[in-house]
Amino acid sequence: MNTPISESQRLFELAQGLMPGGVNSPVRAFCSVGGTPRFIQSAQGCLLTDVDGNRYIDYVGSWGAMIAGHAASEVVRAVEETLRRGTSFGTPTMLEVELAQEIVARVPSVEKVRMVNSGTEAVMSAIRLARAATGRNKIVKFAGCYHGHFDSLLVQAGSGVATLGLPDSPGVPCETVCHTLTADFNDLDSVQALFKELGTEIAAVLVEPVAGNMGVVPPAAGFLSGLREITVESGALLVFDEVMTGFRVSRGGAQELYGVMPDLTTFGKVIGGGVPVGAYGGSKELMAQIAPEGAVYQAGTLSGNPLAMAAGLATLRLLDEDTYRRLELKSARLKESIDELLRDAEIQAVVQRVGSMLTLFFDTKAVRCFSDAARANHARFADFFQNMLRHGVHLPPSGYEAWFLSLAHDDAVVEATLEAVRKSLHGSSVHSG
Repeated sequence: MNTPISESQRLFELAQGLMPGGVNSPVRAFCSVGGTPRFIQSAQGCLLTDVDGNRYIDYVGSWGAMIAGHAASEVVRAVEETLRRGTSFGTPTMLEVELAQEIVARVPSVEKVRMVNSGTEAVMSAIRLARAATGRNKIVKFAGCYHGHFDSLLVQAGSGVATLGLPDSPGVPCETVCHTLTADFNDLDSVQALFKELGTEIAAVLVEPVAGNMGVVPPAAGFLSGLREITVESGALLVFDEVMTGFRVSRGGAQELYGVMPDLTTFGKVIGGGVPVGAYGGSKELMAQIAPEGAVYQAGTLSGNPLAMAAGLATLRLLDEDTYRRLELKSARLKESIDELLRDAEIQAVVQRVGSMLTLFFDTKAVRCFSDAARANHARFADFFQNMLRHGVHLPPSGYEAWFLSLAHDDAVVEATLEAVRKSLHGSSVHSG
């Protein structure tokens, strides 16, 4: 007797004939965890409903964008009102000004900001500006940090590249990456060695202040401030990729949380409230070099799109100090309770957290860099992922990704998540060290 396939399975089979891997972003294909990706029909708060009617507690959150929860009433209302006035004009709108005001008011190092359409575009543009401002070409990035899929930074990237086991990407010319230097996250000595050899050629150091694309890896004490000192001494710029951490780990992002001010910052995710968006910003002097004020060219047909501006503005206006306090408390509770469940089950694993971002690594010690993250037992994570899915919790489908909490994850949801963790740990092959 043939078992009927689910609607998600049917759609995935159809999609594979129409799109590479059946998806529009690689990690969604479940390659590292196995099984069939769930095709989502709707979402509300922190709950997803798939096309088969199954409901899941969501810790993907559109990869961090949905800090207010799915279909938050304030965000929906703002988008609906904007939609009725028109979706795109190709000319300035008041919403762009208002969102820029919010960003500048919250982020200590940003005096001017330019809206773009994705985090990838934001980083690409910031790197161009850094090179123009310094007259240098080389960029230092960190193994395991992912900054978008454009050519010059697809070197030892994390996220989906690590998930799929691809160190680079075909189609990226050697000439494109010859100016990209790679150091180890949380290792200032590796950075200093590069500057000792090539310091006068380095335009910028680009870093996720909290790594999120090799799983959540906090900066070690003195790491970010050390990068600040090195770049100031050498005349290079420090660029924080806060596409993930911006307005997620604190009101002013990771730079406010750790008290280190970069020269340029890139944003995405939260500032669009789930609608495609990106931005980059810095001092008035640096940003004055962007056209039309300056000669560094960057443009975009849909930059400052009214729907994205409205959704982002409504989201940011929900995020006050009390919001972050509540997110911190529930995220801390989730981490500490998972730690306790792991100890009770005698399972060797660590949970790493910054703010409302966390990752569970099946390993015996803390993860400080990409080689540590790669050492973790990703087969065990895949097994854990499938068990959690069966118990109604949808985690990011890779051990190299961050879980995200939202304002909609209340105490009852956290308790249900912990019960799913308990059942998954005791009922799966991840049991035992």
